[in-house]
Amino acid sequence: TEDVDCVIDFSHHSLTEGLLSFCKQKKLPVVIATTGQTAEEQALIAEAAKEIPVFFSKNMSVGIALLCELAKTTALTFPDADIEIIEKHHNQKLDAPSGTARSLADIVDDNMNVTTDIQSVRCGEIPGIHTIGFEGLNDRITLTHEAFSREGFAAGAVEAALRTEGLTGVHEFKKLLLGK
Repeated sequence: TEDVDCVIDFSHHSLTEGLLSFCKQKKLPVVIATTGQTAEEQALIAEAAKEIPVFFSKNMSVGIALLCELAKTTALTFPDADIEIIEKHHNQKLDAPSGTARSLADIVDDNMNVTTDIQSVRCGEIPGIHTIGFEGLNDRITLTHEAFSREGFAAGAVEAALRTEGLTGVHEFKKLLLGK
């Protein structure tokens, strides 16, 4: 086989077990950028991370990592706001809502003690648009991230792969970038 420094996976969560088995056998770090893992697959990721470095994020975009932090700050600052999350993707996207939208809802819900509904739109060739609206009594805060192409996700995954040396455990992309 050819020399490999790291495996980057954007395939499908159903391949997680085989992917981790291969990476553990070859002692390769792995960047997992798929969504929809079952509880069993998530446990396999945690177990593999005891042997190899694992980056596991539902989104590898630098902009989404920042949006997550802005969402947390806004949720803490406007604890009584009404919330809406709208996510839009291409018409071939299999999951609705997306893993990214679920992650954003988890951030809001955990910091506001609410349960946020997500509106999903599947249309055309949209790589990804995520909007969170915080509606207060006197004003509204709207946070939006729009991916122009899938290249940003690939660039983020490569950045994560470049930072695997010497790491142990499971790491999230936003922690890699923002140190949080």
